[in-house]
Amino acid sequence: MTKPVAREPMRRNSRSNRARILATARRELGRDPDVTLEELAQAAGVVRRTLFGHFPGRAALLEALAEEAAETIRGTVAAGARATEPAERALAHFIFSLWPVGDRYRMLLALARRDLGAERVAEVLAPAREQATGILERGQRDGVFHRHLPPAVLSAGIEAMTVALLEEVNTGALEDDGTRVAIATLIAAGVPDERARAVVDDVSAAVLTEAESAAGA
Repeated sequence: MTKPVAREPMRRNSRSNRARILATARRELGRDPDVTLEELAQAAGVVRRTLFGHFPGRAALLEALAEEAAETIRGTVAAGARATEPAERALAHFIFSLWPVGDRYRMLLALARRDLGAERVAEVLAPAREQATGILERGQRDGVFHRHLPPAVLSAGIEAMTVALLEEVNTGALEDDGTRVAIATLIAAGVPDERARAVVDDVSAAVLTEAESAAGA
């Protein structure tokens, strides 16, 4: 009688290959948006057939990255909700929590509208946009943020600024852990310069403490 083939090691190897390909794609596409799938396969250390077995074309690979980004954003937004915090602190926390995600997937911003389309990009960013708009609306209501623009419009403006700053990271013109971007965001929302810096310094220290506690848990 023929023994059943042990498939779990094959599945684990397949999952490992897929994860390695996606990680390589994030890195290499950030360096060269026009990198070929053959070049990605070589950089990932897999044969061309393995890459095409997971992603039959460029569109499939970019869609997988978009879904990965969407899932990460959903998780980050859910974990970082701070409805009871003052709006200025909540906005700073929002930037600190999402900046690493934006940095990780910044190559999607360069490729998104060309390869994925604006509608798909909107789907990916929807949870972050909703939370940002809610924070800004609360801050305007509390008199913390300016009211020159409706919350959704102000949110769109801040998002555009953040995208521009991420593109500067792409070019190597900017290096930031989120601190300068958080300060710029608070100022754009109407918080005075010195107050914005003080809030961001305080939130940055809290974020570092939370990270150290999580690492030691």
